[in-house]
Amino acid sequence: MSEQDPVDLNALHELKEVMEDQFGVLIETYLQDSAARLEQLTAAVESSDADALRAAAHSFKGSCANLGIAPLAELCYEAEAMGRDGTTEGSAAVLEKIRAEYARVKTILEGEL
Repeated sequence: MSEQDPVDLNALHELKEVMEDQFGVLIETYLQDSAARLEQLTAAVESSDADALRAAAHSFKGSCANLGIAPLAELCYEAEAMGRDGTTEGSAAVLEKIRAEYARVKTILEGEL
């Protein structure tokens, strides 16, 4: 994965203009949903459940993509592909990358509130 900004701030600011007063609600919802998705990913990795890994990563990927959070979406795609292939081998390492990238994203988004 090439080094890129965790969040496309141009896309985020455009979304902020469109959503106006509801932008904060969107970001708060994303952050709450993301915490739940991380828990689901963790449970899937710990239980070696490829289907649960695929499902959680797919949902997380979509919400990231909707907000212009491409690097995290790419990592979620990687986890989703593992699950789709019926494996969780190597998923713990990907989960750690997801957690680290999410921490960067969370800091940026909280700064936008």
